[in-house]
Amino acid sequence: MTETWSPTDRAVVRLPSGRLIRGRGLRRPRPDGPEPEFGVYLLGRLPPPVAWESRWLRWPDFRLPADRRQARDLLEEVWRRADHERVELACEGGIGRTGTALACLAVLDGVPSDRAVAFVRGQYHPRAVETPWQRRYVRRFGQAE
Repeated sequence: MTETWSPTDRAVVRLPSGRLIRGRGLRRPRPDGPEPEFGVYLLGRLPPPVAWESRWLRWPDFRLPADRRQARDLLEEVWRRADHERVELACEGGIGRTGTALACLAVLDGVPSDRAVAFVRGQYHPRAVETPWQRRYVRRFGQAE
């Protein structure tokens, strides 16, 4: 059986469905505990290699994903895989882009889009989703097809 993330770890967000997703900043050392089975790295440049399956989503700092369709597809994959795998999302600082992606996952999990930022700020980091356009992206994410 796969060892899961610890739901008591502050970096781990528990979605209403029970899915656990670890958010983190790549500037900090990797947390203790099991390695991810799947990672998504939200960066403006290619991320460093990792020992687990991973994907890169081009997402410049303080901005939005370069390809929003790719972002939605990838976040839907993260949501599906988090049901049975250890999944992590990370950007450089672990707050803005990671928080935005976590809020979008909360929307996919049934949190109303106008409550998703508050949900992630309460569960993950009080400053998650840093910019007005990131907050608007989360609200609109709930309206996408």
